[in-house]
Amino acid sequence: MNVRGDLSDLEGLIDRIDDVARQREQVAVDDILAAVGYRSFGPVVLVAGLITLAPLVGDIPGVPTLLALLVLLTAGQLLFRRQHIWLPGWIVKRRLPRNKLRKGLAWVRKPARGIDRCTRPRLTLFVEGPGLLILSLACIAVALAMPAMEIVPFSANGGGAALVAFGLAMIARDGAVALFALIVTAGTLGFVGAGFL
Repeated sequence: MNVRGDLSDLEGLIDRIDDVARQREQVAVDDILAAVGYRSFGPVVLVAGLITLAPLVGDIPGVPTLLALLVLLTAGQLLFRRQHIWLPGWIVKRRLPRNKLRKGLAWVRKPARGIDRCTRPRLTLFVEGPGLLILSLACIAVALAMPAMEIVPFSANGGGAALVAFGLAMIARDGAVALFALIVTAGTLGFVGAGFL
């Protein structure tokens, strides 16, 4: 499979997913993971966030919960320091419609270049060692809350934004983005909690 883009920035990641989407009518989760790499925990979390945020795709009932399972399994394996990601077949075989995926990616691409200009390695203690453990736990918290986010209006956008920020923090080794992701997570979880009161 010929794909452009590297995994060092958001735009490169979008390029890789878009290349895969152009080659298939229905895009399996496995196709996307193969493009970003099964050893790439940060990109997998980032992809889950991007798809959750993407219009037409993240709004499909059940998709946020499916992506939550993907994040839950990914972050859980990161906690146990696995070298590659294992996912059950029923998740990796799930398919997304090509047109909706590509339209969603086109929408996300617009701010990607600006975001990439703002990220760089800094405050790396927040994305290494104990900091990475905290990020993994926060990703798990977002994933566990994602089914509830399908019920509370607009909260899935906050969850998607948090996952995008966590993924960016991991691939760019940007601790400032990690701190931002933690703030977004706290706000989103608070919003979801308030929605059930």
